[in-house]
Amino acid sequence: MASGDFCSPGEGMEILQQVYSKQLPPCNLSEEDLLQNPYFSKLLLSLSRHVDESGLSLTLAKEQAQAWKEVRLHKTTWLRSEILQRIIQELLVDYYVKTQDTNLTSEDKKFHETLEQRLLVTELTQLLGPSQEREIPPLLGLEKADLLELMPPSEDFVWMRARLQLEVEEQLKKKCFTLLCYHDPNSDADSETLKAAKVWKLAEVLVGEKQQCQDARSQQREQMMLLEKKSATYSQVLLRCLTLLQRLLQEHRLKTQSELDRINAQYLEIKCTAMILKLRDRLEGAIRLQEQDMEKSRQVLNTYEVLGEEFDRLVKEYTQLKQATEDKRWALQEFNKAYH
Repeated sequence: MASGDFCSPGEGMEILQQVYSKQLPPCNLSEEDLLQNPYFSKLLLSLSRHVDESGLSLTLAKEQAQAWKEVRLHKTTWLRSEILQRIIQELLVDYYVKTQDTNLTSEDKKFHETLEQRLLVTELTQLLGPSQEREIPPLLGLEKADLLELMPPSEDFVWMRARLQLEVEEQLKKKCFTLLCYHDPNSDADSETLKAAKVWKLAEVLVGEKQQCQDARSQQREQMMLLEKKSATYSQVLLRCLTLLQRLLQEHRLKTQSELDRINAQYLEIKCTAMILKLRDRLEGAIRLQEQDMEKSRQVLNTYEVLGEEFDRLVKEYTQLKQATEDKRWALQEFNKAYH
């Protein structure tokens, strides 16, 4: 590649900073990598202008943000309906728990019975579904009109709905106070007015704490990316250090290897000579002992020549000793030839 294809050191560092400023996924690039691969560096920089931090294109990121906005809107609507439904069910459960309480008034009984009747008829009506274009016959042959006849009187419903609003507000207030005390246990001893003031700001406080958690996670991700980059840099430095140490060891070993070989050869030669001398002394001593035994046997032979069978036995023993002496003398001669 021509020299004009490479970036200058200043341009390489500038591109490196721009690529990392886009918070692309960590790729462990160094300035040297960018200088050796200028087109790849420019490609990264060009891509960073068309994607967000998550790697999505700007168009897809915008569409995703709009989709999440709609999801949150539907989720909020569903949560409101779900909360109201659960509070109504809790009111009915509490009522049945208190049925054994003799302090319940006729109004309380009328309110809960009207509420339950209205709730059951509404749920059953929803189970029947639309009456138009229905191929399956209705459940138990019932129509919506049959169920609507079971609705409580309109004046009772209007009265119940007015009280239901107050009951729901009271239940929500208790739940908010419970959440406040869980978040800040010191608020348990506050008055209702002070609790209400704190609850009014609780949502803002929770949003702030959530944002702090998100900021902390973002900082953690940044620290992890920085740690990965430093780890990659440290690994490269360690590899270079190991390569340098290996080269130094090889050069030092080549300079000292010949001297070490000479010393080792001299040591082995001295050790071998000492062992040979020691073995020769042992063989000569064994030969002298054999010669002494032969001389004793010869004297005994001269003395007991007339002993018949005993003489034959002594002759055999003398022959064996002589043969053993000759074998050792031959071994000594061969050993001396090999040594010299």
